[in-house]
Amino acid sequence: MTADRNLRGGFGFIVLGIMALAAVLPQPHASATQAGDKTLTPSMTVVGSGIVSAKPDMAQIQVGIVTEAPNAGKALDDNNQAMDKLFKAMDARGIAKKDVQTSSFNVMPVYKPVKPGGPQSQITGYRVSNMVRIKVRKLDMLGQVLDELVQKGANQVHGISFSVAETAPLLDEARRKAMADARRKAELYAKEAGVEVGQVLLIQEQTPRLPVSPVMAFDRLEAAGAAVPVAEGELDFGANITVTYALTNKGGGTGKR
Repeated sequence: MTADRNLRGGFGFIVLGIMALAAVLPQPHASATQAGDKTLTPSMTVVGSGIVSAKPDMAQIQVGIVTEAPNAGKALDDNNQAMDKLFKAMDARGIAKKDVQTSSFNVMPVYKPVKPGGPQSQITGYRVSNMVRIKVRKLDMLGQVLDELVQKGANQVHGISFSVAETAPLLDEARRKAMADARRKAELYAKEAGVEVGQVLLIQEQTPRLPVSPVMAFDRLEAAGAAVPVAEGELDFGANITVTYALTNKGGGTGKR
């Protein structure tokens, strides 16, 4: 009898311990504890795309001067004088100093070509290369700027690219088109499935697609007699979004599955 009372007493302590622990632990939300409550919202996920085209309003030029001389000092001095003329010409054109930036500067030895079986190559001089990046914010003067750069001594133009200064409004318009495209697709699918498009459940934006302007490359230009003809064309700005819509039965109410 004593052993039986002790056993029952042990179970009593266990039950009291479980009740005390349950009182301390946070209780789940009432709706989540309802048996059989496994309602899911029928939904559809589509991808919407939008593209907006715009004329560029700014160009960027990679231009520079390469000089050679028997010694490094002479090559550097000639290059500095030529670059000074180039900077003054850009200043006279109204190009702000903030829009002219050095992109690369190199001083390299020039070697005499080595003949098979002959002596080792020898340094015959030095070459100095100074490249700058110039932003032209008035495209109607781009041709004149290119021509003047060459006339002032620029003997290399590594590329011209076009861009738009203010991209935010164009990207926003592309986003609006992408949203409309997503809605159009959702309604098309819903109609074919015999349901209706409900509220938006989720919107996810992919990285906006910025235009990549083709780079026109030139090398060792010669001075021209007239402005260089340039065609800027148009640039495309794109947006892609993924949208999830709730679906409802045509008779009303949200379906269950």
